[in-house]
Amino acid sequence: MSILTILLQALTAEQIQQRQDSIRANARQMVELAREDPHGFLHMTIESLVTFGIKVLAALAIFFVGMMLLRWVRTLLHRRFERRKTEPTIASFIISFVNISVVILLTIVSVSTLGVDTTSLAALLAAGGLAIGMALSGTVQNFAGGLMILAFKPFKAGDFIEAQGTMGKVVEVNITATKILTPDNRVVILPNGALSNGVIHNYNGRPLRRVEWSVSVSYGVDAAACKAAILAILNSDPRVLQADTDMKKLYDELKITAYQLSTVNYRMDAIPAPFVALKSLNSNDITFVVRVWVRSDDYWPVFFDLQERFYTELPPQGFTFAYPHLDVTMVK
Repeated sequence: MSILTILLQALTAEQIQQRQDSIRANARQMVELAREDPHGFLHMTIESLVTFGIKVLAALAIFFVGMMLLRWVRTLLHRRFERRKTEPTIASFIISFVNISVVILLTIVSVSTLGVDTTSLAALLAAGGLAIGMALSGTVQNFAGGLMILAFKPFKAGDFIEAQGTMGKVVEVNITATKILTPDNRVVILPNGALSNGVIHNYNGRPLRRVEWSVSVSYGVDAAACKAAILAILNSDPRVLQADTDMKKLYDELKITAYQLSTVNYRMDAIPAPFVALKSLNSNDITFVVRVWVRSDDYWPVFFDLQERFYTELPPQGFTFAYPHLDVTMVK
């Protein structure tokens, strides 16, 4: 048993004893007054009941009017979030937080209207909250991590990310955990505390991405002709973005908002042309680096399709791929 628990129990027992003593003293006074002056006792009782009834009506009025205002605020927040197309997780959390906070505040105000001293109740709630917070430190850390994710939005539902050694599509983001659907159809639940403090690779974080290949061919090929052949393959694919791409039309097609375009590193004013260059001279081959820009959704289809085209279309044109080999000359 912790020291905090013992203190809480001692504090509660002392308060209960004080209340019991106060109730006994008041009861004795009322009994004595009823014996000595029955008429005055009746008059005082009726007056006390009327006063208490007014307090009860006032407390109920405060509570129900507050609940009506809370319903109006929830509706207003819901409409505002829909109008701004706010992330559903953020909207749900804010509305729930406002609802719980206002209900607790209304309850305390209503109870205090009845004349009940809420100081000890508030102290007890604070101590209980501290004890619960210490016991659930991991959950509180995940809760804080969820707030960080919802506030800074490193990813959202539908993004393909890599974090904590897991790669997959984000299917749900809640206050304490994030659910990831892996390519082999497994659901992995990542605690938000560790997730918010770790490295996150968001592959859908930007609307456009660069695809890169390394194409190695044998020594002796015509480098300029090989570059031209690779560029011809790149330019024949309509998914590869060109330098003359109309950026406004492209962003309209991708439904990118003005707010997103104002975000740092989100907007590109022009697309770099497809790029091919001789990267390295190796022991058995020469390597060309190939780079193009595509829409994020086209990344993997373009990567695999053009890699297959390099393999099938370059060798018939005389650009053979190198492989480790050894030439042996025998002299008689």
